[in-house]
Parts: sequence; structure tokens; C-alpha cells
Amino acid sequence: MAEFTGRDVYQAEFDPRAYLEYFQFGAGTLGDEALEFYLKQLCKTFAAGRLKGDTLLDLASGPTIHQFLSACESFGSIVASDPVDRNRQEIEMWLKKKPGAFDWAPIVKHVCELEGNRDKWAEKEAKVRKTVQQVLYCDVLQSNPLAPVTLPQVDCVLAVECLEAACKDLSSMQAALKNISSLLKLGGTLVLVGILGCSFYMVGSRKFSSLVLTEKNLRDALHATGFAVVEYEAEPRFDKDMYDACDFTSKFCLLARKEKEA
Repeated sequence: MAEFTGRDVYQAEFDPRAYLEYFQFGAGTLGDEALEFYLKQLCKTFAAGRLKGDTLLDLASGPTIHQFLSACESFGSIVASDPVDRNRQEIEMWLKKKPGAFDWAPIVKHVCELEGNRDKWAEKEAKVRKTVQQVLYCDVLQSNPLAPVTLPQVDCVLAVECLEAACKDLSSMQAALKNISSLLKLGGTLVLVGILGCSFYMVGSRKFSSLVLTEKNLRDALHATGFAVVEYEAEPRFDKDMYDACDFTSKFCLLARKEKEA
């Protein structure tokens, strides 16, 4: 098992620019496989209007904005969040069009193509910039993950590869889900997107730990914290050549409804 890399390690050693190498879309990297699956699932979840509301909260956003590209069509406002200062700064750089910001255009164009009109990518970027209204600190292991900020409960919480990175064991994952539940309205939807069977991933030359998850782990923890799984889709890993970068076995997307307070 890889040594657990907690919040302090992320704050000190996580390099957002190295991580963003996974998002050089179309370069044939391992990131393409997971990213294509995630974008397809998020498009299906949000862009068709199946899931919508006033506010979506994205937990552990990292330095990325790809997870907002379809969600901005269904929610009036989006709150991004991450525990790492440099990750939040990367998001702010892109939102404010600062020099040196990461170029998300290839991924934005791909999402627009999934949604039916590749030519609207500039409008899509503008809509994301308008819809993402806050970028906050978060720690899902705190009883209020957004402390010291307190928000009204939201309609939807999105978490992409969040639990795997933040939690060292299954009991801490269940505790994190209880904390996350406190941010969500009763009847609201939790969207989890991530990887199964993964014990580590590389960011540059630094290895970060990942909680090895199974579908059963997820379902059991969600049931124990007052959620009902309403949709689950997974796809096995097809790239067999890059296990030294990340050892995941499959990708998943899960929608769960909050049925009771945890």
C-alpha cells in the first residue's frame, strides 16, 4: 500500500502544472482515457437537462475546470473548491483570463462536440466564467468541508476523484460522505466520478496515494450515510501500458440521491 499522502502533503508538494499534463487532450496519455469517460458521463448527466438546479458545489476541484463544462448548462451558479492554494490559484487564473493560464480550449471544443455544436466553444468558456462564482477552500474530512465558510445547502454536489485522494481508509470515506451530505439539500443529488482499484497516481515525479475502491465499497458507504444510488456506470481500463503512472482498473460515474440526514 502506498504511504498515505494527506492534506499537508498536497499543500506542500502537489504541483498543479505537472498534474495538468494529464489534460493535454489528444496527446495519447493515460489522462485521455479517464478524461473521455468523465466528459461523456458529465455531458449525459448535465447537458441534457436531466439534472439541474440553482447551485452546484464541486468538491476538490483540483486545478481543473473540465468538470464545469456541461454542468454550467444546468445550474445557475457553481462553487469550486480545493484544499490546495495553488490549485485554487490555477482556477482563478483561467476564470480571470490571466497570462499563463492553462489552455482548456481543446477540451472545451470536445465537450461542445459531445453536446452537438463544436463551434460554440467560445460561448461555453464565457458561460463557465460567468457561472463559477466562488472558489473556496475545502476539506471533506472536516464536519463542514468549507469551513470557515458556511453555505446554504445546495442542489447538487459533484466530486471527481475526491474520495480516493482524500480518504486513507473506508471508515474515513464514510465520515467524508457524512460531511458532504451536510452540504446537500434533502432530495439533492451527489455525483461521484472517479476510478476503482487504484492505490496510487503520479504527479510529475511525486507519488500520491489513492484509496482502493470497489463498487460495493461505494454503495455500502452511501447507503450508510443516507444516500440511495440511482445510477451507476463503469468502464474497465483499456490502456495496459502505463501502470507506472496510475494503477486503476476501471472508471465510474455514480449518481446518488440524499434521502435522509446522515
